[in-house]
Amino acid sequence: MLLRRLPSTAVSVTTTGLCWRYTSPYFSTQTRLQSVNPLSCYPKLSLLSFSSTSNISSEFADVVPEQSSKSGPLKPGLYLVGTPIGNLEDITLRALRVLKSADVILSEDTRHSGKLLHHYSIKTPLLSYHKFNESQREQTVLKRLKQGEIVALITDAGMPGISDPGTELAKICVDENIPVIPIPGPSAFITALSASGLSTDEFTFVGFLPKHAGSRKERLMASASETTTQIFYVPPHKLLQFLEESSSIFGDSRQCVIARELTKIHEEFWRGTLGKAKEAFSTHLPKGEITLLIEGNANCSVETPSESQLENDLRELISSGHSLSSAVKLVAEGTSMKKKMIYSLALRKFAKKIEAKDSN
Repeated sequence: MLLRRLPSTAVSVTTTGLCWRYTSPYFSTQTRLQSVNPLSCYPKLSLLSFSSTSNISSEFADVVPEQSSKSGPLKPGLYLVGTPIGNLEDITLRALRVLKSADVILSEDTRHSGKLLHHYSIKTPLLSYHKFNESQREQTVLKRLKQGEIVALITDAGMPGISDPGTELAKICVDENIPVIPIPGPSAFITALSASGLSTDEFTFVGFLPKHAGSRKERLMASASETTTQIFYVPPHKLLQFLEESSSIFGDSRQCVIARELTKIHEEFWRGTLGKAKEAFSTHLPKGEITLLIEGNANCSVETPSESQLENDLRELISSGHSLSSAVKLVAEGTSMKKKMIYSLALRKFAKKIEAKDSN
C-alpha cells in the first residue's frame, strides 16, 4: 500500500466538538468472568458489558491494565499515542498502559483530554502542548526526556503529527537520538478510506487545504491529475466552498465520498459525484468533522480546457505571486495540453503586463 503525505503551505487544525458532544455508551463491570487467553498478558482486565449506569469512574481503574511481565517496563522516550476520534471504546489497551505509566502527558487541549483520562481513571499529570506554544515547550520537554522521563503526546483525536501537533517534537527527538515510540490508534482518514468503496491500493492524504485561494487551487489542480484516491480534511463550514472549487477542477462527474462524525452516533457516509454533492449540500451545512475522499483520475488525463479557462487559471496564479514559468508549469500539470502551448498562451496574454510591472 502506498501512502503519500503531501506538504501543504497552510495547515488548519480544527478538532473541536469531537466525542464529547454526544453521550457515548458507558460501561460497568458485571460479574467477574474468567480471563481469556488473548488478554492474559493484562491480568487486571475484566470483561465488560454495556450498561446505562453513569457511576463508573471508580470502576474504570480495573480497565487500565497493570504492567505486564511479558511487555516489561516502558523505556524512557517520547510516546506518540493515538486516541479515539469519537468513540471512547476505540482506545487500545497499550495506549491506556502508556498513559497510565507516563511521567507526563502532553495534550493539545488539557480540558478535552482530561475527560478521556477521567473516563479511564488515569491520573497522570497533563501539560498543554499545541500549535501556539510548541516552540516554547520544546526545550522544557526535551530536558525532561534527556533526564530519562517517559513523555506521552496526545492530541484531541487520532494520531499525533497527522494534521495535528507532534511532528516538530518528533523531529527534534530523532535529531537528539531520543527514542520516539508510536502507539497506534484511530485515524480519521484511514477509517473513512476503509469504508469508502474507493480504491485503497494507492492514495494521497492531503489533509486540510491552505487558506489562501490561489494556494488551494494549486493544490486541487495537482490532485485532479492524480490517479490515486485523494483524501482531504474539510471543516463543516467550508464544505460548500470545497465542493464548488473541487468540482470546477476535478469535474462534476468525479465520484466522491463525504464521511462525517466517524465512530460517533450520527456517523454518516454520503456517496455520489462532486456535482451531486454540490447540489445536496448547497441548502444545508452538515455538523461535525468531515473527511472527504475523491476518486483518482481513471483516464490519466484531464479534459482539454478552453483558452479562456487556461487564461483565468494563469491569471489567478500570477496574481497570487507565481512567476510566468511557475504558473505555466502548474496549469500544465492539471491538463492534457502540452506545456509549450500553454506557455505560448501565457506569453501572448501576460508577458507585456509582467514586463510593465517589473519596469515600475
